[in-house]
Amino acid sequence: MSFFTIDKKNFPPFLDNVIKAMDVVGVKEKIPGKFEYAPLEDSSELCLDYDVTILPPKKYLLPTRESLVKFTRGENTGCEAVFDGKPLAIVGVHPYDIKAISQLDRIFADQNPDEHYAKRRKDKIIIGSDVKRPYRFAFCGSMKSALVEYGYDLLLTDIGDRYVLAVGTKKGAELLAAHAEYRAATEEEISRRSAIRKSIVASYNENTVLAAYEELPELLAGEAGKGLFDELAEKCLSCGSCNLVCPTCYCFDVRDEVSLNLVEGERFRKWDGCLLDGFALVATGENFREDRADRIKHRLSRKGRYIYEKYGEHGCVGCGRCASACLPDIANPVEIFNRLKEGVR
Repeated sequence: MSFFTIDKKNFPPFLDNVIKAMDVVGVKEKIPGKFEYAPLEDSSELCLDYDVTILPPKKYLLPTRESLVKFTRGENTGCEAVFDGKPLAIVGVHPYDIKAISQLDRIFADQNPDEHYAKRRKDKIIIGSDVKRPYRFAFCGSMKSALVEYGYDLLLTDIGDRYVLAVGTKKGAELLAAHAEYRAATEEEISRRSAIRKSIVASYNENTVLAAYEELPELLAGEAGKGLFDELAEKCLSCGSCNLVCPTCYCFDVRDEVSLNLVEGERFRKWDGCLLDGFALVATGENFREDRADRIKHRLSRKGRYIYEKYGEHGCVGCGRCASACLPDIANPVEIFNRLKEGVR
């Protein structure tokens, strides 16, 4: 890995040059205190001193609604796959979201590779930014996602009047060389970067999961916590908000839609969520996860057990979005995992 330094006064010109060369999205303040990823027209719109975005950058890799196939009926019957991928730089991505994207990359490439996801992912450039202001619900330290060493093209660390840039890929190096004024980082700057990153991990110490990272699957096995999940189910609205804001949820529903002339149509997919009461409904009318408590346990097991058993890492990166999005205030994984650890008091 290579490290370079760019003065803060030189970062806006770099970003403006990138904006001229391709489409760029970055973190913007939508309303006071609330942030989102949105198109950037100028570097002045970018905010790097943010806690968390409302939705994760996943929406640019797995859109909320995505056309898969266009088809026609009648005399000219036929169908054609739709691939929507074009160069796009995503700027200001925090480490936990970078880790989530890396996990999606792995899942969508496994066994039956998803060509639509692969096309979108290939054309994306990830410019990450180490956290400056931890989110109050975040517990990234417990989920080993406060820092990342891969999954990005460029990663910024603020060391005062400069940024140290870690170059993670050839694409990142080429982007930097083409559009920025920079220099090689000194040993002292790299040391400052390391010290700052250690302090970032420490900043999450007040909001932690009591169980060890490797212990979560055991806590969620079998009938463990049944009383807890029944208790949560009494308040759960089955709204799916926790699913929709999660950076690692990837479930989708596939539908066909025919135009009013009954000639053209499309097959598309859109986000779905395991907390919705119709998620496990099958064509014959049965619902194999009709009970709300079962759906809650499934979601927590998806985050703290199933993905770990398959890939060796949890399907939760500790961003805290689900805790803030939940209206009845029951979806905080830290509270749930800790109650399981303490024997469900």
